[in-house]
Amino acid sequence: MPLKRIFNADGVTLIELVATMAILSILMTGIVPLSQVTYKRAKEIELKQNLRMIRTAIDSYKKMGDDGLIPKEALSSGYPESLEILVEGIPLKGPESKKMKFLRRIPRDPVTEDGEWGLRSYSDDSDSDIWGGQDVYDIYSKSDRKALDGSSYRNW
Repeated sequence: MPLKRIFNADGVTLIELVATMAILSILMTGIVPLSQVTYKRAKEIELKQNLRMIRTAIDSYKKMGDDGLIPKEALSSGYPESLEILVEGIPLKGPESKKMKFLRRIPRDPVTEDGEWGLRSYSDDSDSDIWGGQDVYDIYSKSDRKALDGSSYRNW
């Protein structure tokens, strides 16, 4: 009787195990590339949002300077000297000593390892990779990689 119980025991045969592994491997060959595309798309969305946020802050700073609400030097372009000024804030003109802040923090570049942005000043060429250092007119990603649509992140 004990031998009959051993041979009739419920279990998984080798063929069932191989078939299950084959089905799982076929499913994984479709899921892995899809998850990589989804991850890249999420990084691109974050990059677009961060670029828009910083560029909007730079433009707001420039507009307030042009409107005379924040002090600026006579020969300056009116753009911030650095991105940190947008976080630290700048005192407004007038009797009240209020500070105007444009960003809570400087968002990181999500597609580069170090998260640092490339900067362009007002006097730099539009495709320059070297920052003149006078002011921050624009930012760009330092990544040399291509986006899902084939464009370069550097040109966004």
